[in-house]
Amino acid sequence: MTAQIFPAQYSTLSSTALQAHLINIYQLPADTTCKLLIRNVSDTYLLENTESKYIFKIYRNAHRKLDEIKAEVSLLNALKAAGHSVSYPITDQNNHQIQHFNAMEGLRNGVLFTYAPGKVIHDLNEIQLQTLGFDVAKMHITMSSVTLDDSRPVFNFQTTLLDPLDTLKPHLKEMPEEFQYLEEISSRVIQKFESFDTQSFSTGYCHYDLLPKNFHFDEEGKITFFDFDFAGHGYLINDLMSFLNHFFFHQLNKVITKEQAAADFNIFLNAYQTFRKLTPDEIEAIPYLGICFHLFFLKFYYDHFDDFSNPFLTPKFTKHRIDLIRRWETMYCNF
Repeated sequence: MTAQIFPAQYSTLSSTALQAHLINIYQLPADTTCKLLIRNVSDTYLLENTESKYIFKIYRNAHRKLDEIKAEVSLLNALKAAGHSVSYPITDQNNHQIQHFNAMEGLRNGVLFTYAPGKVIHDLNEIQLQTLGFDVAKMHITMSSVTLDDSRPVFNFQTTLLDPLDTLKPHLKEMPEEFQYLEEISSRVIQKFESFDTQSFSTGYCHYDLLPKNFHFDEEGKITFFDFDFAGHGYLINDLMSFLNHFFFHQLNKVITKEQAAADFNIFLNAYQTFRKLTPDEIEAIPYLGICFHLFFLKFYYDHFDDFSNPFLTPKFTKHRIDLIRRWETMYCNF
């Protein structure tokens, strides 16, 4: 009698089994190795041989359904076809770009990506800031016009302010002052946007996590963007806002002065506008979207407590994240 396997909700696929499977399905060199890099929002594996490196990502079904993965793949294919430097999906010998695995918890899907050459640079110089501004603007030109057949998240006040408040309310019963602050700051953001001509704001697909950890510079100064896992549709200035977070955290960590942070962001912003001009209202609106960004991710932590955030999501952590919103407001917002 075969013993029944007890149900699981989040398994880790064997690196050894993946190595054999991926070598076969992608016709990779026999010396290709496979190791787990990180078990996080998704599970990321590094494949490496004497010729190349690759990244294989296994998505959690609770985080990304198959249609969302298809849309991410389509977006990256469109960016690659338009000549943008991105880590893109690789096609297997059966002309498929998504792999399916019957894991213990059910179906899981994976994608093999090209490896982004170079490395993360946290302290960007003027040339790197300009290059980043140029490349993000050019990428946005494509992302504002591409049409995807499958769904991706939508970033609006419902999904980044109101839905997070609904999610957080039962978890913040013991933090009434903090929850009241989140309600009030959300209301102020919505009211602030009523003063902007949002009809003139450019929309399209955003990366929504445009921090230095998600792009590499190679030795020649070329950028390759990767990890579009949170990409969704909304105001394109969301990406400028998420990059502003880099300078926000750099200031909090006393890596950079307020004056230098402002100067560096302006270098990036001016370079961006060489290819995509922004309206004065778009520029003024950038920091207010940071409130939405931080609330959105706080909701994400609570939504994915079982499989992702339980090692760190404590009342102390939540209070710290809300304090970050207060500090963001003080640093960037003028209600």
